[in-house]
Amino acid sequence: MSQSSNPAKSPGRLPSVAEARAAMLAQVRAGAVETVALQNASGRVLAEPVSAGRDQPPFAVSAMDGYAVRSADTPGRLHVGGESAAGHGFEGQCQKGMAIRISTGAAVPEGADAVVMQEDVQRDGEHVDVPAVEAGKNIRPRGGDFTAGTLLLASGRRLDGVALSLAAASGLAQLRVTRPPRVAILSSGDELAAPGSTPGRFQIFDSGTFGMAGLIQSWGGVPQRLAVEKDDPAAIARAAEQGLDASDLLVVIGGASVGDHDHARPALMRLGLKLAVEKIAVRPGKPTWFGAARQGLVLGLPGNPASALVCAMLFLRPLMEAMLGRDPQACVAMRRARLAHPLPANGPREHYLRAHLDVDEEGRLAVRAFEDQDSSLISVFAAANALIRLAPDGPATATGALVDVLPLESI
Repeated sequence: MSQSSNPAKSPGRLPSVAEARAAMLAQVRAGAVETVALQNASGRVLAEPVSAGRDQPPFAVSAMDGYAVRSADTPGRLHVGGESAAGHGFEGQCQKGMAIRISTGAAVPEGADAVVMQEDVQRDGEHVDVPAVEAGKNIRPRGGDFTAGTLLLASGRRLDGVALSLAAASGLAQLRVTRPPRVAILSSGDELAAPGSTPGRFQIFDSGTFGMAGLIQSWGGVPQRLAVEKDDPAAIARAAEQGLDASDLLVVIGGASVGDHDHARPALMRLGLKLAVEKIAVRPGKPTWFGAARQGLVLGLPGNPASALVCAMLFLRPLMEAMLGRDPQACVAMRRARLAHPLPANGPREHYLRAHLDVDEEGRLAVRAFEDQDSSLISVFAAANALIRLAPDGPATATGALVDVLPLESI
């Protein structure tokens, strides 16, 4: 793509969130496909659709404990001619004037067309008095759940317990899934100390790499935290090269701004980094960048924790979804909610406010932004379950107005 045709690299303006995301997604592909055992497939993403190999249930079964009968023989006194239990069906035929004792889930004997609940009959030795019953009563028909050849699970489906149950019901012991993306995480800065260590007088604990690893794992990836590097371009380049060799994507946290000690991006230039996105018209997260080094793809995130987390949700998660063979736009789809308080006019950059999304008394989505939006505040992010999106140069917004929100969890 030439510079003139790429909005993310147009001179004189910064790309929007959507433009930057599109430029990033243009460079990623779904990962390799592998086969895993059903018991190891939880949380994985289907690479190929799953279709039913046979009908389910494969024969008509009873929905109740009771007696299988011919509806034409009811009401009346019938002879109990045998039993059909789950896994041990009645081998004979339900003849005229006969009832077959049957358990829930057991096969309905040939000749029977209804099941009478055991609570509705009177048993007298080898005979049973049954009320009138219509054909089909209390019977689950063959193929009532699904029939052979039915598409059960589409490719791109994340496999939860329900999906695994459906795959097992179709008889599959293995599934074809996409290999999870391996994401290396590198942070740098003399100010960072490892949690559990004794920090220097002017140091803070490294929180960004731990938070990023947690997000990556929850999104279906395999995170690898690299050792936090000091403000040394050569050391950062060596660590980045190791991370690229062992991953599908390198995420660099911090060192991407224009300060004297922002060495991350210059260090990556030693590895042949070519930028597709240099900065983004977003708040927080303007210094976010993306490109390709000789060994692979690199996403640069801001050093401030909240900025890094916001941009991870806006850019890293869609990249991972694409690598998993899923729709990358679904995870950033906006919903509309009513604002619980007024907001001032927005500036020139698209603004994402940490917020709390809830359902009001009328069942409508309502959202409230936290008062302090400083990009260094992790505690505010921990209390948030949504981001409010304000358009560039948008007007002031009144209480009750509808705004775009990105939910961060189920509401």
